[in-house]
Amino acid sequence: MASMTAQLAKQLMDTGIEKAAKDFGRPISVSVCDHYGELVAFFRMDGAPLRTISIAQRKAYSAARMGSTTEAFLARLRNENVDISYFCDPLLTALPGAAPVKDKDGRLIGAVGVSGLLPSEDQGLADSLAKNALA
Repeated sequence: MASMTAQLAKQLMDTGIEKAAKDFGRPISVSVCDHYGELVAFFRMDGAPLRTISIAQRKAYSAARMGSTTEAFLARLRNENVDISYFCDPLLTALPGAAPVKDKDGRLIGAVGVSGLLPSEDQGLADSLAKNALA
């Protein structure tokens, strides 16, 4: 089974930073965590708002803990008419912008969270990073 290594986390961050600069021309924060939701790596680009630090970290944490994208988690909360506080975890967020990273067998190894763009852009970038993490 693969795991979220420092090398993989750095690769995810570097790719995210490169794509944000190239595709959007705006600074972001990128957070990568292990399958428990614990921080492995983090980078805030020059000029990214301070709020993106905790947002990116909480997004990655939430994707790992819930085993789904934060976009899907938001849809679940809305579809089931459930308040996020029912999960008894104050670190969870359903703000779109994070995706779980899985090994070749589909097992969760961590998650990546992005903050600094529009929520849909954060989510698209996170999805792309997670999808290509072990390619």
